[in-house]
Amino acid sequence: MAAPLPKDIKLHAKSRTLELEYSDQQHFELTAEYLRVHSPSAEVRGHGIGNGVLQTGKQLVGIKGLEPAGNYALKIIFDDGHDSGLYTWEYLYDLCQHHDTYWNRYLEALQEAGATRHGNMIARG
Repeated sequence: MAAPLPKDIKLHAKSRTLELEYSDQQHFELTAEYLRVHSPSAEVRGHGIGNGVLQTGKQLVGIKGLEPAGNYALKIIFDDGHDSGLYTWEYLYDLCQHHDTYWNRYLEALQEAGATRHGNMIARG
């Protein structure tokens, strides 16, 4: 079964969140940081299995704009210059449905790498 299409999408620049509302009364708010570190772009995912690049220092990233990509995706333009990922409706819905799991995996990967969400600093023990 295909993922549902959002019936409303709102960009909240001040809080740096993207709000998605679906017809089945499901409502989600995804932070710009979450969307940025889970970008479907080759820059983030890599060009093959296991070639992804851990995104660090994205805590304060914002969203400059949104552009529809046909009837199947949303292009998110981030204020750090990243704009190459197309978020299909299926991928956005998946990010909503599995937010906690994906976010916790990301935080664990940061910790394992000794990296941080804040700037380009290295975490110190």
